Amino acid sequence: MNAPAYTIAPAPVVLPLRHGLALLYAFSLVIGLLVAVASIAGLLFGSRLYPTEALRRELIGTDVAALALGLPALLLSLWLAWRGRLIGLLCWPGALFFVLYLYLIYLFALPFGPAFALDLGLVALSLYTLLDLVAAIDGDAVRQRLAGAVFERLAALSLAGQGQLILAWVFLVLGGVLAGVLAATPVGMANHYVDVLIAPAWIIGGLMLWLRRPLGYAAGLGLLLQGSLFILAAIVIVLVQAALAGATIARLNLLLIVAGALVCFIPFGLFARGVLARSAPPSLRPPAASPVRATR
Repeated sequence: MNAPAYTIAPAPVVLPLRHGLALLYAFSLVIGLLVAVASIAGLLFGSRLYPTEALRRELIGTDVAALALGLPALLLSLWLAWRGRLIGLLCWPGALFFVLYLYLIYLFALPFGPAFALDLGLVALSLYTLLDLVAAIDGDAVRQRLAGAVFERLAALSLAGQGQLILAWVFLVLGGVLAGVLAATPVGMANHYVDVLIAPAWIIGGLMLWLRRPLGYAAGLGLLLQGSLFILAAIVIVLVQAALAGATIARLNLLLIVAGALVCFIPFGLFARGVLARSAPPSLRPPAASPVRATR
């Protein structure tokens, strides 16, 4: 006589971590709250927070980008990681990196004041959370899951190539400013300073992926996300500045942004697809034939 049929439920997916993330979840929620406060305050009270009209016009677009791109990316990554999704865990550092990038610009561009203090707190908290989160991810375990599925070489070329192009452009512009050939606004100079600090992370991440090192797999998707958000933010900022100034956008600028978007979005999409395909390690994937009958 046959016994009732039983179904073997798949084991829960365990994220590749070296330690718990409870404190980092809390810090990231605080960061999200501060981003919302800083961005909304900038949009509503920009004339008070930003000492000059030129600063207000240039930073309003960054406030919009932080609110429309940085905050949703951070909260979505948090939610997916909380649900045990590998893609959420690997995108989370990229969202933090994007927040760090934006508020470093404010630090370099603004004089000391209420907005400066809030931006300094955001930078410090984002940097600590980002570094601790990357250290918490088990790169060896991530590499075992993702090796051969995420187009490592394409992602590596994208990251390292963009990092080198940004550094070359920044040094070219700074050389022109120092020589008196080019003029730059405080926000423009702040962008260049931050690019000098951020671009090496893309180059190192690309090199780690090219060499198939654990750090490359752990940080690759986050760096690609940060690069994609960087391009989207550039689009938002250009559109907002053009709207505030009542000017049209040069076609060459749009073409350059679209080209940069393709360089970022395609590797990010391919890497993300590989992560989704390998989210569960083989030992934790559901068996091919789930119904099993026990016989006496």
